[in-house]
Amino acid sequence: MTFRSSLAFALVTAAATASVRAESRPIDADRSTLMVFVYKAGLFSAFADDHIIRAPIASGSISADPPLAVEIVVQSANLKVLDPKLADDKRSEVQSRMLGPDVLDSEKYPDITFTSTAIEAAGPDRWTVTGRLSIHGKTRPTTFSVARQDGRYRGSVVVKQRDFEILPISIAGGVVKVKDEVKVEFDIMPQR
Repeated sequence: MTFRSSLAFALVTAAATASVRAESRPIDADRSTLMVFVYKAGLFSAFADDHIIRAPIASGSISADPPLAVEIVVQSANLKVLDPKLADDKRSEVQSRMLGPDVLDSEKYPDITFTSTAIEAAGPDRWTVTGRLSIHGKTRPTTFSVARQDGRYRGSVVVKQRDFEILPISIAGGVVKVKDEVKVEFDIMPQR
């Protein structure tokens, strides 16, 4: 084999390999958001509070070229209860309970992860994403819709706490409690 044909072979091989591997870009954690909404339930729910929680992304990547893929890691200890209507001491109490053994048990289960297993086109700049969500040491399949606008990927998913063996908080014999379903809204920006 001549030098020229060896070089051509190497370039063709490199080009073919590059086209098979998708370029994965890191997620811009500073410009991306994950928000968790926990809603009240029960007979006396009027006396309870809904909760808004910020879940900062610790790391992640996204591939917009085939094969499409997304991976996100959130450190559970970094979740922050925002609840603007709560007094500081009550907000701190909700924060401690959320991170403690009754809910996330962030010392025992430090990471919340999502890894896509399939991404299917659902129209222009829209996809149906299926993957594995791990919370509280349990991994479950989940599927949700994503739309891209202005380079950002947005969507939401409803997650049941009991699916991850988390018992929704209940007080006073269940007359005041939080719903099993929590809503997660995301706005993801890949790094440029």
